[in-house]
Amino acid sequence: MLRRKHNLFFNALTIALALGLAPSPLRAQKASGRRPAPAVGDAQQAATPQPPAQKFSGSIFGGAEGAKPKPGAAQTAEPSPSTSPVPYAFVALKMTPGDGAGASPASASQQSSTSTTQTTQQPAPSANNPPSPQPPSQGQQTSAPTQSQTQQSTNPAAPAQSQQPAQPSVPPTAPANPAPSAQQGPAVRTPQVQQPGALVEPPPAPAAPGQESVPGPAPQGLRLNVPQVAPDFKAESGPFPALERVGVDMAEQRPLSVREAIELALANNKDIEVARENVRAAEFDLKAARGVYDPHFLTNSYYERTETPAASFLSGTTTGAVVQSGFFSTSSVQGLTPKFGGGYRLDFVNNRITTNNVFAALNPQYPSSLTFNYTQPILKGRDFDQGRRQIEIAKKNLSLTDAQFRQRAIETITNVQRAYWDLVYALRDLQIQQEAVRDARAQLEHNKRLVAEGMLAPIDVVAAEAQVSGFEQSVYSALDEVGRAENNLKNLVAENREAAIWNVSLVPSDSVDLAPPAVDLTGAMQVALKSRPELQQSDVAAGINEVERRYAREQTKPQVDLVASYGTVGLAGSLNTSSGGNPLTASSTQFRESINQLIGIVNQSLLPGQQLVPIPVPPPQTLPGVLVGGEAQSLANLGANRFKDFRVGVQINLPFRNTTAEAQLGRALVDQERIRTQREQLEQLIQVDVRNAIQQVRTAESRLRAAAATRAASEQQYTSEQRKLDAGQSTVFLVLERQTALTTARGNELRAQTELNKAIAELQRATGNALEQNRVEIRLK
Repeated sequence: MLRRKHNLFFNALTIALALGLAPSPLRAQKASGRRPAPAVGDAQQAATPQPPAQKFSGSIFGGAEGAKPKPGAAQTAEPSPSTSPVPYAFVALKMTPGDGAGASPASASQQSSTSTTQTTQQPAPSANNPPSPQPPSQGQQTSAPTQSQTQQSTNPAAPAQSQQPAQPSVPPTAPANPAPSAQQGPAVRTPQVQQPGALVEPPPAPAAPGQESVPGPAPQGLRLNVPQVAPDFKAESGPFPALERVGVDMAEQRPLSVREAIELALANNKDIEVARENVRAAEFDLKAARGVYDPHFLTNSYYERTETPAASFLSGTTTGAVVQSGFFSTSSVQGLTPKFGGGYRLDFVNNRITTNNVFAALNPQYPSSLTFNYTQPILKGRDFDQGRRQIEIAKKNLSLTDAQFRQRAIETITNVQRAYWDLVYALRDLQIQQEAVRDARAQLEHNKRLVAEGMLAPIDVVAAEAQVSGFEQSVYSALDEVGRAENNLKNLVAENREAAIWNVSLVPSDSVDLAPPAVDLTGAMQVALKSRPELQQSDVAAGINEVERRYAREQTKPQVDLVASYGTVGLAGSLNTSSGGNPLTASSTQFRESINQLIGIVNQSLLPGQQLVPIPVPPPQTLPGVLVGGEAQSLANLGANRFKDFRVGVQINLPFRNTTAEAQLGRALVDQERIRTQREQLEQLIQVDVRNAIQQVRTAESRLRAAAATRAASEQQYTSEQRKLDAGQSTVFLVLERQTALTTARGNELRAQTELNKAIAELQRATGNALEQNRVEIRLK
């Protein structure tokens, strides 16, 4: 009974593992009539009655083919009356027989889904693999295959050690696998023995297509249909194009040194020109800021005529309206003082007025006045004001543009040096490639002679011809690099796109072997911290922040201003004769005369001591002579300062909280800390820049020494390989390899030298003394 349970368990496990196989083994099994050799115990297992199992088609979710029974085996399951396949979940629920009734349907479903992902076969009991006395747990069914399983899966054609043939099944997403060598039985599930209380592990993730443990071709659906494009394309053979540069007359060559290139760049470079214009713009900004103290002249002249209705008996008119007309002129000069924040204003008034008012003693009259006003801040604005703030900021901006101009000049010098040495390398590399073509052609002729003498095979001539073609292609690539390097240098030094330098061939004339400078880190850092334009720009930013803090602190003070004014007035005119004298006294003359007549009559009847005194005649009202005249007399009275006025006072403007000024001061203080932090960061970046530049110089120098040694060794190896070929001790392949290595070594040697020259230029830029090293002096007009 125990052996029967063991056999049932292993049969069920074999069927579960076989569900991961593709339909292709089913078709191969139908076409094949072979049977695997029976293992030990197979006859007893075949004679043991098997419980009925559900029969299903080759595909779990429905297929056109059904599983054929194994030849010679007892069929214990009747065919299904319906042709539709049994659902996967239903089959999984029917897997557990009565012996494994303790397992839940969920665990059975997990076993079924796990079996769909396994692609290896569980080995059957044999002499080398005796059956275990206890059935394995559920965890062993979903664990990794044993060593025997791996051997079986990786070598399906090897004879199995009394293994039971696998039962194939087609999972929903499993790819098709090749048919195994052994004949497979029908897809029939056998009862599976499950240990009560065993834990069921979750099913592993499905294997990627083509990555199963059983080797097999990739699925047909994953093949990429790539269209064939120009399958028979072959370029037509022909002569090479002309070896020349576009737009350059190779016959017209211009020698050019680094010094001349720097001078041309500083004179014609567009970046330098823009930086120069920025300096001039900053100068004009400073001039405009100083213009705040320029005095302003204002004038206002006009003619005016007004008619005012009479609303009083003393309006001075008999026509019902007072008519007044005249010419009015007001001029003023005002401005600010450069020191102490004061302001002044001088007003001059000169008018001519005509009126029909009978009370006007002068008609026409010429009033004039001259008034001087001055306002002096006592607290806010006395030490620092908006005008002085703008001037200081303009000065700092001018210094900033100077530093930016120096930085732009240093960058331009460095770029010119880089472009110059790139052109040197490109021209020298072109020469090296041409020499390589010459050597390759000489080698080709040498190989032809050896072939004619029977010492080499004709294929060696073909190899030499391929070497010549490869070097000829390298010549055109080197020519392209020459054109790019030359255009880059011309772009830095040319005045415009129509300059004559674009049509000539530049020939560098300076020696390429520059000696590296002897510099240490401490000295280089001191020079960099003193000369780098970035630090000067940081100093300018700190200065501007100091101006802002000073102005913001000034704005927090209360506004108390001293106000004073002094003025003088002039007046002149013609006497008003149209009113017949004083209208107030003229209207009472007749009444006064009548009263005096009555007094005379009364006095005749009175004693002398009792007589009444008559009303005296009022004295005539006359104006000073200085007020009688024209406009000249009015201006003379103004100049004589006969009529003057003055005023002195204090004007106070005291905000209760002054939040805006305090916030602006706080913002300026925060900017101060930010600028200080940025300064520290900038110094650290400059230190990194200097360190890298010094290291780059040393590395380039060592690379140059190594490249020179490599070039010397390559020359010796190439010469030796040629002699060995002549002696029959080498091959054409090795000679061509030595030739290619020699060409590469020559190019690397010059590349190392030009890289050293560019590293020296980079060191000059990093330390900020590129202007001094190249004897360039900046003068600002």
